[in-house]
Amino acid sequence: MQWAVSQAVPFRRMHVQGDIVLHQSGGWASGGWMSDTLIDGNVAAGPQQQWISRNSEWHSWTGANWDMVFVGVPNPPEGEWPEPPYTKIAQTPIVREKPFLQIDLSGNYSVRVPSLSTNSSGITWHAASTPGKTIPIAQFYIAHPNRDNAATINAQLAKGKNLILTPGIYELTEAIRVTRPNTVVMGLGFATLHPVNGTAAMTTSDTDGILIAGLLFDAGPSSSPVLLQIGPEKSRASHAKNPISLHDVFFRVGGAGVGRAMINLEINSNDTIVDHTWIWRADHGAGVGWTSNTSANGLVVNSNNVTIYGLFVEHHQQFQVLWNGNAGRTYFYQSEIPYDPPDQPSYTSAAGTNGWASYKVADTVTTHEAWGLGVYSVFRHPDVVLTRAIEVPAYPNIRFHDMITVALGRLGEISNVINRTGGATATSPRVTPKVTNFP
Repeated sequence: MQWAVSQAVPFRRMHVQGDIVLHQSGGWASGGWMSDTLIDGNVAAGPQQQWISRNSEWHSWTGANWDMVFVGVPNPPEGEWPEPPYTKIAQTPIVREKPFLQIDLSGNYSVRVPSLSTNSSGITWHAASTPGKTIPIAQFYIAHPNRDNAATINAQLAKGKNLILTPGIYELTEAIRVTRPNTVVMGLGFATLHPVNGTAAMTTSDTDGILIAGLLFDAGPSSSPVLLQIGPEKSRASHAKNPISLHDVFFRVGGAGVGRAMINLEINSNDTIVDHTWIWRADHGAGVGWTSNTSANGLVVNSNNVTIYGLFVEHHQQFQVLWNGNAGRTYFYQSEIPYDPPDQPSYTSAAGTNGWASYKVADTVTTHEAWGLGVYSVFRHPDVVLTRAIEVPAYPNIRFHDMITVALGRLGEISNVINRTGGATATSPRVTPKVTNFP
């Protein structure tokens, strides 16, 4: 099998009865996601730039490029960072698999919601059925973009329905509001939420067990303060026993037309799990420019005990990721900083600090940990540099493992990997300072 992909193309719950290659005849590919998957033969990574595999099994794995992360994989390849660039975490600390549509032998549809698991390794379906609960399709409202809007969808959610969004673009004049505990919201075929009045596309209450899966949030021409907000500001409840979880949730600012958003994803609810996200300010396509498709931050985390697997964030104009909550964990991070700052004054975060770090842990945070991070530059204008790819306070419980920076263009540089450590990428492609651990 061939699965030659870049971001936002998840490979989930598959059984490959043979080998798989993650590239096209040695061609360029820029990162991907695999989870809950069984491969009888070999996985050939080839020139894949970076990759995360979570809770998957195979006979063998070959190949590495910049950043390969394995979480809860029983048979990871031999070798350790930095040569080869393998990051291995034996068990997945906490996760639930993405809910999925299913049909029985009588033709009845339902949605399977996998159970929360802790300290897991390998696939969930060795016994044929993934542990969890089944929700009959009658408990879902099935939305269609040619007849539904935020008002009709919110009316159904208020009645206690779960939600399936069929493929298409939903033009939203107000936010979709998810307020009931354990509500399941699923998109099929890249169902796209497009706010047109400068509002959020979706908000949730600070309540247990909400699941949001398979959606594309596409910023509109009027700037939204946030596209997806998990919990209102200053949320305080604990959700440790039944966390909110996001699965294959993607964001776009520009590319199909002018789009603007201050923050793409804001997490205010404690214990939230993010299970694969790509948060992209467009670097090409329609409506693209430093003053056209504006976006300050891709992800802002204000809550505690948030866990993220497969965090891809690119091209935003300030911090790609700003983490204000304590006890956060990230397993795999891929980021390109913005291509298009026109000059250094337009891209300066503080006196004496060029640019905005891609991954910023706030100075008030005392506990944070991250594994397998790659930050890349492709500056298009001369005399623009970034002081550091990752910026964190120096506390003993802030730990970063296996970091790399890469200069993909011939202009500018990233001067350090993390804080003042790592040294500079040169102004030519693929010069890769690597740092193993901080502190």
